[in-house]
Amino acid sequence: MRQRLSDTATEMFLERGFDDVRVAEIAEACEVSEKTVFNYFPTKESLLLDLGETTMTALRTDLVLPDRRPVDAVLRILSDELHAITSWTAAQDDPAQAAVMIRRFRELTRSTPSLRAYHRDMTDRLIGVAAEALARRAGMSPDDPEPQIAATALLGLWPIQFRSLGKHLKGVRAPEQVNGTVTADVRRAARLIETGLASFSPSGEPPMPTPAAHLEQQEQGPSTR
Repeated sequence: MRQRLSDTATEMFLERGFDDVRVAEIAEACEVSEKTVFNYFPTKESLLLDLGETTMTALRTDLVLPDRRPVDAVLRILSDELHAITSWTAAQDDPAQAAVMIRRFRELTRSTPSLRAYHRDMTDRLIGVAAEALARRAGMSPDDPEPQIAATALLGLWPIQFRSLGKHLKGVRAPEQVNGTVTADVRRAARLIETGLASFSPSGEPPMPTPAAHLEQQEQGPSTR
């Protein structure tokens, strides 16, 4: 039901605009009450931007793993999210039209003030969760400068992936090509913050590899999650 509500709402928002669709209309289309919609989604905005909670859970779980460096953990989360999008695109009868829908989704979120505000708030919450996980990992306070700036830098990889996806979806490209080019862009950005995060490693953790060594490791393929 949660997926059905989100899919129906997204389709209606893309067709008519976010502000011109009422939650009651989404409920009617799904043959449920408006109360049922809000049982699954606390706000109208969360019907469209519904992956924040999943990302939050992944950050809270993966960033504290002692055998996984913060950049590696975030790259794995981003890879899973990108794979879900490109897999959905590949499964559509018309992948080109599916790519158009993804670009329209991006344009809708950028052009709607309430969605932009919701996205900013969710980003702040994600940074807070990441800072808590990194601080616990390093035996520090979440309010210390190091976990705060580390969390902010890591969350900055999400807009990199989002923008790259919009860019590389243009034209006729196979989903696996889009996945490869977007992943390459995200890794380039990750290399810039990787060296700084090396100094944030908990005591006793081996130093992070150099950007070149990390990239070489990534090119060998993702390990099993």
